[in-house]
Order: sequence, then C-alpha cells, then structure tokens
Amino acid sequence: MILIADGGSTKADWIALNTNKEEAFRVRTLGLNPAIVPREELSNRIVNMFQLMHIKDEVTEIHFYGAGCGTPKPIEILKSILESIFVNAKIFIAEDMLAAVYAASGKEPALVCILGTGSNSCYFNGEQMEMMTASLGYILMDEASGNYFGKKLIIDYYYHKMPKKIAEKFRNEFDLDADHIKKNLYRAPNPNMYLATFAKFMFEFKEEKYIKKIIKKGFQEFFKYRILPYNKTAETPIYFIGSIAFYFRDILEKIAQKNNLVITDVIQRPIDNLLAYHKDNIN
Repeated sequence: MILIADGGSTKADWIALNTNKEEAFRVRTLGLNPAIVPREELSNRIVNMFQLMHIKDEVTEIHFYGAGCGTPKPIEILKSILESIFVNAKIFIAEDMLAAVYAASGKEPALVCILGTGSNSCYFNGEQMEMMTASLGYILMDEASGNYFGKKLIIDYYYHKMPKKIAEKFRNEFDLDADHIKKNLYRAPNPNMYLATFAKFMFEFKEEKYIKKIIKKGFQEFFKYRILPYNKTAETPIYFIGSIAFYFRDILEKIAQKNNLVITDVIQRPIDNLLAYHKDNIN
C-alpha cells in the first residue's frame, strides 16, 4: 500500500493505492499541521481513523504534503509520529506548497498559489520551487486566506464597520461573545482554523458590496506581497489552489487583470490531481 496525503490546517485528505497503482480508498482526517497541533493530538487524529489503522502494517510508502511542513522541526515531529504508526513504511514529507505545484503544473514552470485556511505562493521553474520569502503564518502573514478574512470580519463587527443587515446575520450565525472569541484565539488549539470558520460566512453573501470590497482588498494584498515580487509576465501560467480562490474566482481574475496577469486555473481540492501526478511518477 502507498498512502498519499494532502494535509491542510483544517483537514487532511488521504488516498491509498494498491500494488497496481489503483485507488483502494480515500479518507479525510482533521488537519495535521505539526507547527500548530500538539504531538499527541496529531497522533490521535491519525489513530482514530479506522481505515488507516486497518491497513497500517501493509503501508510501504507515505507521501505526505502538509501545511506547517516547511521547516525541519515540524517535519521531524510528524515523521516520528507516522513512523511509530506505520512501522513498515518509508516516510516522505514535504510542505503543502509542493503538493500544490504537482497538482497544478506537474513538471511545467508556473506561479502556484494557495488560498485556503492559510496562504502562500512560489514560482516553480520546472525542477525546484523558488519562494520570495518564508511564510510566518496566520498572525503576521497569510494574506487573503480564510483566517485573514475571518479576522477582518470579526474586527469590522466589533468596530461597527459591518453593514447592519450583514452584522445581524453574522451575530445570528456565530457566538460573538468577547470571552468566547478570546478563549478560542488565545487558549484553545488551532486558532487559525477557528478564524477561518468565519470566512465561510462570506460565501453566502458574496454578492454584497461590503463582502466584495473585503475580498478585493485581500486579493490585492496577496498579489502585492506574494505574486508581483516574482516579476513574471502574463505569459507565465498562474494557478490557485483552495476554497477561497475557488469560490471567489471571478473577483480573483479581475484583480489578476488589474495587475496585467492571467490566471490559468483554480483548483478547489488538489488531491485528485496529486493522485494523477503520483500514478505517473511512482516506480
């Protein structure tokens, strides 16, 4: 068995391949970001998935691409957990940005961007990823991500900058008690995931002027800091991965045009494309 996993902060998609490179099954666990989720919880999220435990001794390879896997220490944590569970498997761990590259452009040069719970970008030259700067996560960066927009909505609500009609619906949908919010931000695990839950509110009201304005501003910030510094032309393919990009593609394409660039494709979930890439490249 070979396991291929695309692990975000919110969720992780797993696909198992048998010896004939055929899909045996697929499952989804909670997010497995080793930079944020405690070691014990990471292990529990895997162990509690029956389908994975049922075949754990048959797994010979795991290709895990995950949020938070861009630096050595989190990779070491996750690798040790996977090795303790899948005792017969060789473990390969890389950051989710590489999964986005494989799912989008395969082996072709392109700008590849992630707009999900978090955000990031890179230029893939056909062999290696080139990144202008490391990502410092949801507190300092993550422009135009789910947690970025969630933060913006809460701030606007509390400062009374949200239109009354939308504010009323926002209040009815979420627990906006100050103590509840602070507990989830400063004491509970996965504050980035918590913030991103508020961003889902925007999907329902995507035609509202207020929401469009927030989205446009966030996307422009992402282009300013995460795309334009690469100095690529409109001839360079640009791919976006993630639900934020997928559900607001029309606005995203307009912002790209404003910056004299063209979006090649938007992929909501990369796991199927990632599977196709591995089928073609596994010996």
